[in-house]
Amino acid sequence: MFTGIIEGSGTLKKIEPNGEGKRLAIFTDMDLSNTKIGDSIAVNGACLTVVTLKGTLFEVDMAPETVVRTTFKHLAPGARLNLERALRLSDRLDGHLVSGHIDGTGRVLAKTVKSNAVIVTIGIPSTLAGEIIEKGSVAIDGISLTINRCSDKDFDVSVIPHTAKITTIGIRNVGDEINIETDMIGKYVNSFLKRNTTDATAGTDSKTGSISMELLAKKGFL
Repeated sequence: MFTGIIEGSGTLKKIEPNGEGKRLAIFTDMDLSNTKIGDSIAVNGACLTVVTLKGTLFEVDMAPETVVRTTFKHLAPGARLNLERALRLSDRLDGHLVSGHIDGTGRVLAKTVKSNAVIVTIGIPSTLAGEIIEKGSVAIDGISLTINRCSDKDFDVSVIPHTAKITTIGIRNVGDEINIETDMIGKYVNSFLKRNTTDATAGTDSKTGSISMELLAKKGFL
């Protein structure tokens, strides 16, 4: 588990095929003195396991499913990366609960300066639109951000100067692809409602999937 509060940055030294997966070698400016082989590190939002570690260089393996769902299939050596070590239960949760499991990718459509912030508009596939809500949370390349506005095809986030300076969001250009993880709690609620509608259609409105008195009685609430 992660929080979406980026701890440090890294540079992709090399990326090599590993069957249908990949192995990444990453240089970092982050203190790795308390990191060991087997630990999890979110790399641009993707939870990956450290398999080798030497000084400020570490390597991680990426499964085929992760390659398919993320931007890593397009990255080349020299790319800058956001890094965050796994959350400890004693830590403050300054961002939001982030699993490090990327749901899909989006694309930067626009960047607009507004006072001291930059408004970034990100295009998304329709499969992610149902899990994006106004004032909800989203992780973009592992960065916890609040959604200002959303539609069924895009959404806006506001990036303050500090976040732009210490993460890759500040160097993203229009047209760049980014990793997206939607809010974990929202996904569970969405899944529950869909499953409830599918499994108990006798007690719901077939058009809206709303909960009926019949369904509540069937489940023991009445």
